[in-house]
Amino acid sequence: MSGIAGWVDHRRDLTRERATVRAMTATMACRGPDGEGLWASEHAVLGHRRQVLMDADALPEPFAFVADGETVAVAAVDGEIYNTAELRRELASYGHPFRDGGQAEVVLAAHLRWGTDCVSRFVGVFALAVWDHRAEELLLARDRLGNKPMFYRPTEHGVVFGSERKAILAHPLVEPVVDMDGLREILSYAGTPGHGVFRGIHQIRPGHFVRVTRDGVREHRYWALEAREHTDSLDTTVRTVRELLERAVAEQLDADVPLCMMLSGGLDSSGITALAARTLGERGAPPLRTFTASFRQEGEFQADEVWSTPDAPFARELVERVGADHTDVVLGTEDLLDPVVKANALRAKDVPSPLGNMNTSLYVLFRAIREHADVAVLGDAADGIFGGTMWMSMPPLLQARTFPWTAMANWSGGKHGMGTDLLDAGLLAKLDVPGYCADRYQDAMTRVPHVAGQSDEERRMREIWYLNVTNWLETLLPHSESVAQSLGLALRLPYCDHRLVEYVFNAPWSMKGFDGREKSLLRAALADVLPESILQRRKSPYPVTQDVAYARALCDELLRLSSDPQAPAAALIDTAAARAFAEDPEALVTGPRAWVARTHVEMLFQLNAWLDQYRVRLEL
Repeated sequence: MSGIAGWVDHRRDLTRERATVRAMTATMACRGPDGEGLWASEHAVLGHRRQVLMDADALPEPFAFVADGETVAVAAVDGEIYNTAELRRELASYGHPFRDGGQAEVVLAAHLRWGTDCVSRFVGVFALAVWDHRAEELLLARDRLGNKPMFYRPTEHGVVFGSERKAILAHPLVEPVVDMDGLREILSYAGTPGHGVFRGIHQIRPGHFVRVTRDGVREHRYWALEAREHTDSLDTTVRTVRELLERAVAEQLDADVPLCMMLSGGLDSSGITALAARTLGERGAPPLRTFTASFRQEGEFQADEVWSTPDAPFARELVERVGADHTDVVLGTEDLLDPVVKANALRAKDVPSPLGNMNTSLYVLFRAIREHADVAVLGDAADGIFGGTMWMSMPPLLQARTFPWTAMANWSGGKHGMGTDLLDAGLLAKLDVPGYCADRYQDAMTRVPHVAGQSDEERRMREIWYLNVTNWLETLLPHSESVAQSLGLALRLPYCDHRLVEYVFNAPWSMKGFDGREKSLLRAALADVLPESILQRRKSPYPVTQDVAYARALCDELLRLSSDPQAPAAALIDTAAARAFAEDPEALVTGPRAWVARTHVEMLFQLNAWLDQYRVRLEL
């Protein structure tokens, strides 16, 4: 994985602006710990931070194609294009010369051959930038599901762009301004495709590319889910899911650096771990390394409606079955409260999140993994793709005319969703976060493709499934990707293979839940590689601490913050509500209501630190 930054200006001489783009690129040094490259011309400068996972001998990026002594085009890539070898052979058959420039050279050759249509030919997880030097035109693109990020900010005569917002904010012409709409996006957790939070900053939507010419900036769609009648039988569907998943896992195991699996002992991560162990065994590779997170706390694990079982026993059973080299990473309350960890987790994401302790625990977990591996394979997104999110089995949430995760937060005791209940009442009235969620939800509903003749239930489940792999993924994928990349750890997510997603999308809901349980197709597809205990285990999300000491620390910090009139977020806080929260740490310990209550507390901390660290100017 890598980091890309750049500046295009059709009126300005950018040969004198190398230092500006070098500073932008430097903000993402963690994304590319193995080297830095810079290319400059009169109207474009591209910067690249490189992380070597494969093809260590490939020429550095940005990679330039030169013909007759003249630069024709330049490319930089973040991520991995899995069909690079096939594309290289095809392009070579057309006579294109190759210099061993790795996948960036293949991207460049594809662009020279097919223009912007090249993007639809790439299979993988990627964000890329291609500067056509002759036409003075920039192409920016993002993969189909949005595994890799790419942000841009139009300027008067061009654009500033980067893999992370911080790269754009490092540009001297860009100010960290957040208006009402940006704050609504943060607080709603709507995952609006294309929203960049900071004023003027946009994120390329999944399955889209952006062209920047002298006539301006235009975004185009090259891929979207399409509705088709599913004609395969149940047996064929299960078999096809298995084949698609095996292919995705096999492709994503290729690496010239140490690779590992994140294992929770649940169906999703256990399934790809079992398939990976089998594939690596066939290749004669050493035993697979696996990592599991658990928490050190006062007292034993307490089951509740959401977290019904601890991960460790199930992970251990699978490890013994596949012969993995396993490490249990034990996290303590002191890790979650470490001010350096909290600051780094926020810095990784660039924007506040209601998932405060999930951010910090993930940071500590990834930090431990990075000591042993450069790549981690995760089971993320399987819940959304196979219908395993909690709201898929909760009729009141399915019928809500808003995002089901927002409705679930309200069902669990929230008043305005996640992370908002301790904000000033006047501010909340002005923001109208529920109204914003409802509007973004309606926008999403207009994009859902349907098939003719489906029942009301099938139609509704298709709509919710679509939200799972669009808006919800836009909140889920950056959560892990940004934190991991801040530590130089590359992530791979086999369930986010667009070919698998396309196929499962059109399987009817009656087939997705054919055995009356969540993720029926996936369970059936993995039945022969997993122990029965894991196949029958109830869904349990990423673990959170149940340590009362952590809850007490949150309440102490909340009391200090609400009592500080000089705090950056002081004007945003409902002081009375915050102090009332601080009096009841037991309400923050265990269960879904405690988890939602924590989001309100931790969002205040995140907002306060963000306003301070990023010198954000709120224009409300």
